[in-house]
Amino acid sequence: MAFIIEMLNIVKDFPGIRANDDVTLQVEKGSIHALLGENGAGKSTLMSILFGLYSPDGGSIRIRGESVRITDPNVANELGIGMVHQHFKLVHNFTVTENIILGLEPKKGPVLDIKSAAVKVAELSKLYGLDVDPFAKIEDISVSMQQRVEILKMLYRDAEILIFDEPTAVLTPQEIHELMGIMRRLVEEGKTILLITHKLKEIKAVADTCTVLRRGKLIGTVPVAETSEASMAEMMVGREVSFSVDKGPAHPGEVVLEVKDLCVKNAKGLLGVKNLSLSVREGEILGLCGIDGNGQTELIQALTGLAPIESGSVTIQGVDITDLPVKQRLDSGLGHIPEDRHRHGLVLDFRLDENMVIHSYGSEPFSKHGILDYGAIRKNAERLIDEFDVRSGRGPDTKARSMSGGNQQKAILAREIDRSPIAFVIAQPTRGLDVGAIEYIHKRIVAERDKGKAILLASLELDEILDVSDRIAVIYGGEIVGVVDADKTDENELGLMMSGSVRKAG
Repeated sequence: MAFIIEMLNIVKDFPGIRANDDVTLQVEKGSIHALLGENGAGKSTLMSILFGLYSPDGGSIRIRGESVRITDPNVANELGIGMVHQHFKLVHNFTVTENIILGLEPKKGPVLDIKSAAVKVAELSKLYGLDVDPFAKIEDISVSMQQRVEILKMLYRDAEILIFDEPTAVLTPQEIHELMGIMRRLVEEGKTILLITHKLKEIKAVADTCTVLRRGKLIGTVPVAETSEASMAEMMVGREVSFSVDKGPAHPGEVVLEVKDLCVKNAKGLLGVKNLSLSVREGEILGLCGIDGNGQTELIQALTGLAPIESGSVTIQGVDITDLPVKQRLDSGLGHIPEDRHRHGLVLDFRLDENMVIHSYGSEPFSKHGILDYGAIRKNAERLIDEFDVRSGRGPDTKARSMSGGNQQKAILAREIDRSPIAFVIAQPTRGLDVGAIEYIHKRIVAERDKGKAILLASLELDEILDVSDRIAVIYGGEIVGVVDADKTDENELGLMMSGSVRKAG
């Protein structure tokens, strides 16, 4: 059996944590090899070592049977290793060809020879079915096309080993399907692919072999065709996981959260949300889905008071909160679980018990006559830690910064649910979390719906939107292009609406 990559007994330490603990990875030539693990399992660290971004503290690497020291990405490129990062590294006002040749500029004498480079780019694009215009500017093409440019960058440099880091995070279902076709084509042409992901469905669809990491350690390597999603999930989190969201039918009541003709500007000063209207009723979950950058962030920030509203109105139970500051919105019955848990969810240098009372420290029992009662604050944290299974090294005294992403998310969820608001705005609640934490968070969201709360759930994960929502609103270009019942639609229909190809009256 010919291994093109052998990473043997790799150890990598960062201050206070061992990211890779005696990990061995062996990859067959001409295969798609998935690297699976929860957030913080050590997948990206291992691939960053292979690409020369980090040096290992122990272990050895062999490429095509030869021992190598990969000290930086240039050495990796010389060995035929390329990487498509989760966040693309492209110059937006350059063309496709200019981005691809950056650092390898072909010359005719002293003059840059863009024309011959563009011809080579077009040939590579055709050979691998990438369908990219060599002369298009990056700022004018879609996210999935930008990803194809990153793939072409590797192919232009004759990369034989291609590393993809969470490549589907920003794609629609149709684009994911196309990317998988491209991956298969690359393998047919003799390439070897390493795929970092936490999405089991995609591994089953495209990978040959899967290596599972948990907390920096190697759990095992399995043939994908012979291994179920359930057993891969169990390897990943260390226990059995339920994939279906256990929820009965919704019993929606009166409209609680109403948005009318809302206009909000984005970071560029243009309208990111245009005359948008939607309503969420008590006892229902309205899912909001769309490709990233279509106005979800601006809408959520406007609803929660983090961005100014140009025009239109937002009401909770008939009370106009359009111009209220954040604290008064929360006091009016709004709960917010933000998409960026670090910037808007927690004060990272505060302790866990302090974060748990961030909205209510000014009232009894947490303070009297302006003096904080730390006994009551601690007791509150202990109760919520226990109820929501928040795992932290030092209990209520733990600094929020030192907790894992899943436990940070559970802490925010505990605080917001405990306040018992009538309307929730929940954004990306499970982003970057493992299947075990996802299962728990979904259960808690559905439990709030069953208590009669109105929930607006924004997510880029279509599975999450379809499984958890009762109704689904699709946002495209800052407008709602359709509202459908979750049990009467599928990924394909939502994907077409998300790309603006189909509109549906809701």
